[in-house]
Amino acid sequence: MNAAEAAVPTDAHLNTDVVIVDAAENTGWMDLRELWRYRDLVWIFAVRDIKVRYRQTVVGIAWTVLQPLGLMFGFNVLKNMLVTEAVPGKVPDQVSTFCGLILYQLFAGILQSATICLVDNRQMVTKVYFPRIALPLSSCLRPLLDFGIGLVVLALLMIWFRVLPSATLIAAPLVVLFTVTTAMAFGLWLSALNAHYRDFGYIVPFLLQVGLFISPAGYEPGNIPGAWRWLYFANPMAALLDSFRWAMLGTPLPSVDSILISALSALAILASGIWYFRRVDRFLADNI
Repeated sequence: MNAAEAAVPTDAHLNTDVVIVDAAENTGWMDLRELWRYRDLVWIFAVRDIKVRYRQTVVGIAWTVLQPLGLMFGFNVLKNMLVTEAVPGKVPDQVSTFCGLILYQLFAGILQSATICLVDNRQMVTKVYFPRIALPLSSCLRPLLDFGIGLVVLALLMIWFRVLPSATLIAAPLVVLFTVTTAMAFGLWLSALNAHYRDFGYIVPFLLQVGLFISPAGYEPGNIPGAWRWLYFANPMAALLDSFRWAMLGTPLPSVDSILISALSALAILASGIWYFRRVDRFLADNI
């Protein structure tokens, strides 16, 4: 055997773990089996984001509590200026406001992290193959950790104001799950768009600030006019925030048609987000 023949690999030396990525074969939908094989990578990305978030911070994880507390006091000052008489039998404004704010903070945290995840990891995206959708998925863990801390503070507020949880508390995990899914639905769209147009990295924080006021995060909505009802609840967070207060505090549950409108809106955004992300994924390494 000469040197040239020795340099040619035989079938026994071929690497059977080679992955061939062909953009033409991408169907536009999520490969759940591939994502399951890379499940450990999602966890690694999530833990790394938590460490980076709180590294070299003086206050540390307390920032997750200070922000909704500050917003709670701001909303309550505004309410006291506009309303002079307390509503009898109502859940204290402090508890109701904080309850909505921590859920909205969960939504906003996932959305912000998902929007910039591809751009922040562009060196890895362009050099190593892995299902890119693992990056938006990994952005859920840190906001969920912050949300857990917020729940502890909410429990303390409920004890302080003597608000007893109702039997509907068992529905709270389901509401949180739908909130995470809704945030991920928007996050898939925005992460893919931000990979091509960096403007979205600046637009999203502004939109989240606007969403804080058009969603019932710091207030409980009154009667929505019928002509605008479908548009108001087309924002999935409108029904989710009211449903979370119902689960935690026993406030009235949104009507069935309101929940249905929000659910259909979230499902449409999720399905289209998965499709668009997978379509963009084919050329992501070249265009990011």
